[in-house]
Amino acid sequence: QIRAVHIAMILASGALFALRGAASLAGFRWPLAWPVRVLSYAIDTTLLTAALMLLSILPWAVFANGWLAMKIGLLVAYVVLGFLALRPGRSRPMRIALYVLALLTYAWMYTIARAHHPFGAFQGLVGS
Repeated sequence: QIRAVHIAMILASGALFALRGAASLAGFRWPLAWPVRVLSYAIDTTLLTAALMLLSILPWAVFANGWLAMKIGLLVAYVVLGFLALRPGRSRPMRIALYVLALLTYAWMYTIARAHHPFGAFQGLVGS
């Protein structure tokens, strides 16, 4: 059940970010409203809690090839890119670029999680 909650929160977090980002770029103000931000925090807190629970019960051998470390590094990049994309104060083209980069980072993290390989969908390009 922990894995199912974790996966559901990954999908909810990504979907909410995609929706908030698109709405923010379209000029709507609701993506930064307090209730939407609280929902985002609740989803992300549940996601992190489930991830830590999984980390505590899975054998360490599962993480031997570095895929989890890569995913965590990309998670930090995703959060920073998403934060910068949603906040006003930058030019629209810059916010669009940050938003697209955040979505691509999210997609890469997803492929890493599915493949359990640090390069995810790109593993065939590196020959390992």
